[in-house]
Amino acid sequence: MQRYTGNPILTPASIKPSHPGLEIACLLNPGAFEFDGKIWLILRVAERPQQLAGRISFPILVDNKIDIMNILHDSPSLVATDPRVINYNGDDYLTTLSHLRLVCSTDGVTFTEPEGYPPLYGEGPYETFGIEDCRVSKLGNTYYLTYTAVSPNGVGVGLRTTKDWKTFTKEGIIIPPHNKDCAIFEELVNGKYYCLHRPSSVALGGNYIWLAESPDGIHWGKHICIARTRPQLWDSIRLGAGCAPIKTSEGWLVIYHGANDQHQYCLGTILLDLLDPTKVIARSVAPIMQPTAPYELTGFFGHVIFTNGHIVKDDEITMYYGAADDVVCMAKGSVSELLHQLKAGL
Repeated sequence: MQRYTGNPILTPASIKPSHPGLEIACLLNPGAFEFDGKIWLILRVAERPQQLAGRISFPILVDNKIDIMNILHDSPSLVATDPRVINYNGDDYLTTLSHLRLVCSTDGVTFTEPEGYPPLYGEGPYETFGIEDCRVSKLGNTYYLTYTAVSPNGVGVGLRTTKDWKTFTKEGIIIPPHNKDCAIFEELVNGKYYCLHRPSSVALGGNYIWLAESPDGIHWGKHICIARTRPQLWDSIRLGAGCAPIKTSEGWLVIYHGANDQHQYCLGTILLDLLDPTKVIARSVAPIMQPTAPYELTGFFGHVIFTNGHIVKDDEITMYYGAADDVVCMAKGSVSELLHQLKAGL
């Protein structure tokens, strides 16, 4: 994958905050799709109040309205060793509240926020800590939006669908906690919907990629683990799918992220059988992309490359990714080259 020389293409300054009193802490992990002759991104926008000396302030949704919590730094009930998550009085909270925002472009590089296309916010008791990392899959004339829904109840997979990006049907939690990184295939296989997802385990098992099937794209079952972490490699601790797998003559090409025990996030590839996606044909040994650029090494949470959005035209992949949990970047690659590397065992 070749980085765009003008990276990052979007920063927190590119977007206005959604509410007075909030600031955008970071832009990250956009889904990507084509609509109305343009390339669109659905951005994860993470917001928080301006931080004051001696305290941590963060927003949550209460009855679908934003409420601000303030906690003193020296509180004995506060654990704040991670910039993303804190624990207070035994409960976990996110330091930012994420929603989803649409931007579009005619050239795939310069993006603006169009009028008439509403942001998507968390709704109800399972999204009070926000919605994150949306992946977009198009089947027929319907776009399927799978996203991470976060609340005190846990982290699960939510689904909304749309045809016009102005009105949405909310299908609720389609895979319960703890689960994320859900990407729906953009074509039925043997008359069935398929998706990749990532259950999480802190005890027995691990953070692996699973495959599921569905008769309607909403109700999922027959879950199968298809990729596990690999000791001593770049994906030794956790992994998860990017966006919808790419259909090729060789099989379904999956771009995925993996992290090691230093919390460094890189990208790799997996190839699944065209007629039976439960069969793994190949998996990259070395990453196809790892954080090396300054904007990938330093940010809200450094040493991170995370993608859940790409556009494929013939052999070219235009990949949009979050860097250092802070900014949005772009890279280009070749489908045939990635397949060649896989077949060569690289």
